[in-house]
Amino acid sequence: MADQETDLLDYEEDEEPVEPAAGETNEAPPVKKDVKGTYVSIHSSGFRDFLLKPEILRSIVDCGFEHPSEVQHECIPQAVLGMDILGQAKSGMGKTAVFVLATLQQIDPVDGQVSVLVMCHTRELAYQIAKEYERFSKYMPTVKVGVFFGGLNIQKDEETLKSNCPHIVVGTPGRVLALVRNKKLNLRNLKHFVLDECDKMLEQLDMRRDVQEIFRNTPHEKQVMMFSATLSKDIRPVCKKFMQDVITEVFLLFLLRYISTTILVSYLGVGNFTWVGSTFCWAYHSTSEPHPVP
Repeated sequence: MADQETDLLDYEEDEEPVEPAAGETNEAPPVKKDVKGTYVSIHSSGFRDFLLKPEILRSIVDCGFEHPSEVQHECIPQAVLGMDILGQAKSGMGKTAVFVLATLQQIDPVDGQVSVLVMCHTRELAYQIAKEYERFSKYMPTVKVGVFFGGLNIQKDEETLKSNCPHIVVGTPGRVLALVRNKKLNLRNLKHFVLDECDKMLEQLDMRRDVQEIFRNTPHEKQVMMFSATLSKDIRPVCKKFMQDVITEVFLLFLLRYISTTILVSYLGVGNFTWVGSTFCWAYHSTSEPHPVP
């Protein structure tokens, strides 16, 4: 559990709309046969630099993605090492691909064991995340993905877990908790616990209680990753209680012009530089008054 609380940078400026990043599930980009996938990226590095499995790289190429977005560039190297992640980034930055690629990279599928649990607050988002797992595990035939949410007959879900237990479970807290209480979903071998849009689940007390009960049924040693577009100061410490040590807190809410300013100031040798959270992003502060950071 982190002992320190690091304030997130609040982003208030309006900016021009950008195309969604790799694996972002908020909106599906229009399909064009002659156009590869594009998204927000200021890095010249590619996904190959992350040393991902060849099967994952092939699926990324098939999707038309070449360069990681800002949040992917910062988070994926830490996530694939099993570090706990608390990430906040604007919609369209590719947060979904971070935990999808990181968990697929680390997974060692064992029949009858659930290794990854991903929870979100709506059935629509759960279904979209499951589709992202299927898309990026295209060349990993031994990896099975299951999605469970309310509104459907729970007996069907129980039969799926019994006859064809998935290695990756995506679902909503209510249905997942019901399966755990019925002893149909065994989380004793879980290695990755992920909350997408975590603020939506932890702000509602009833849903937070469900998440906490599910969490208590998982092993002590596991990776915890939480992502959201918005995190209030009240929810931030709640998120950290689920983690043993928040090694990486990624708050990617700045624009290219601020990075350019940072590089220029660094070149001129003016002012002091300090870490933002514990990421690899620098924020400039003048010797007199703080430099405005978005």
